[in-house]
Amino acid sequence: MSREVQSLRMRLGRPEDARAIGLLVRRVARRWVVPDQPRRVGQAMLRRFSARGIRERMLAGQRFHLAFLGDALVGVAGMRDDRHLVQLFVGTRYQGRGIAGKLWRRSMDDAIRRAGTRRFTLNASRCAVPVYLHLGFVPTGPEGRSPKGVVSTPMALAVRRSGARKAAA
Repeated sequence: MSREVQSLRMRLGRPEDARAIGLLVRRVARRWVVPDQPRRVGQAMLRRFSARGIRERMLAGQRFHLAFLGDALVGVAGMRDDRHLVQLFVGTRYQGRGIAGKLWRRSMDDAIRRAGTRRFTLNASRCAVPVYLHLGFVPTGPEGRSPKGVVSTPMALAVRRSGARKAAA
């Protein structure tokens, strides 16, 4: 592990972080997620990633864990209802360094501690499926469209009482 990633600092996001979160998420989504979506769906997705939208979701109870290298926000993981991962984004230049895994483990541990969650779900964009497979998630259905039209693959991960991960069908 590089010294840079060893100096990774993480903390829970606050409403005043919404602007920085939105900037990071929109930048990464434009590069990796939006190209696989129908045009109107991609545009609507980017609007949902606005600072206002993120702040509203925070105030409604979604928890966002943030990863920093120095003062730079390099990653974000958002969890709804302590069981559904709604966002896991790492800045493009920081990908492949284990940051997504660290953010996921922090979010998962937080949900287990807070709510005793043992089964996690998400809807993976096409480019993110390999990342989630690496983190232990398994597909629970074929790629399809969400109610908002987003092309994604439903996935899940079950956690044993000891904290060990296992595939969830």
